[in-house]
Amino acid sequence: MNNIKQHFSIKDLENLCGVKAHTIRIWEKRYNLLTPDRTESNIRSYSLHSLQKLLNVTYLVNSGYKISRVSKLNEEEINEYVRRIVSDNNSKNQAINSFKIAMLNYDLQLFLTTYDKLTERRSFRQIFIDIFMPLLTEIGLLWQTDTISASHEHFITHLIKQKLLVNTEKLQYEKPVKEDKAFILYLPSNEIHELGLLYVNYEIVHHGYKAIYLGPSIDLESLPNMLSFHENTIFVSYFTIKPEKHKIKEYISDFDRIVGDKRKSKLWLLGRQVMNLSSENDSLHSYFHSVEDLLRKL
Repeated sequence: MNNIKQHFSIKDLENLCGVKAHTIRIWEKRYNLLTPDRTESNIRSYSLHSLQKLLNVTYLVNSGYKISRVSKLNEEEINEYVRRIVSDNNSKNQAINSFKIAMLNYDLQLFLTTYDKLTERRSFRQIFIDIFMPLLTEIGLLWQTDTISASHEHFITHLIKQKLLVNTEKLQYEKPVKEDKAFILYLPSNEIHELGLLYVNYEIVHHGYKAIYLGPSIDLESLPNMLSFHENTIFVSYFTIKPEKHKIKEYISDFDRIVGDKRKSKLWLLGRQVMNLSSENDSLHSYFHSVEDLLRKL
């Protein structure tokens, strides 16, 4: 249990709950909402229990309850109000908060319980778009601000990856119904961040196309033998950290030389590293700023 983060700064609470530190201090002073510990240098320190309470209070305030009313409720009543609203609205904000708590505690059962509850009313695709994508964006920001550690990020992304793989496998038992083109999905050398590409693969299969997923860190020299897979083959890659922005044009030139010599092969690119590239596409290369942009071209 020693690897579980138990104490949080007010900045951590601000990042995790979306409530300004100034507001948290006001809620403490005016409503006695939280009672932080103090370090020897008089800096506030909050327990995991306080974080959980603030997440629920924030959820109620964002749902239309006044803080003056919420502050008069005991914790059991706060939890009951939250459960009631979640039951009525199947709220994505509360699900995201539950996944955050699961991440902070490395709590597999809370992750699975929250996910199973969501599946009662939502498809996996809805869960990923409405819940997981905003959650992953928040997690990236939390990691950048040192609110969470790399182990927190790896824990939650691995569980999301598992769900992606399971739901993609379900679709793969169905025969592709669109045979005008096929997709080869891979990550370039030294690129290991595959969650985005896994979701693109899920969407391509979901849309009824043939797809071969090669995974992370693939050399260009490994790709030419894939050209016999289908007459109209489209290569799809997701650049998160590799190649560096200043090397992308060189990478595309190498792709054309190594993969496109025998047949003019199409290359579709997504990811953080291509965000600043011009969205103007030619007949072979397409750059997408989001998965939604790519789906519109399918």
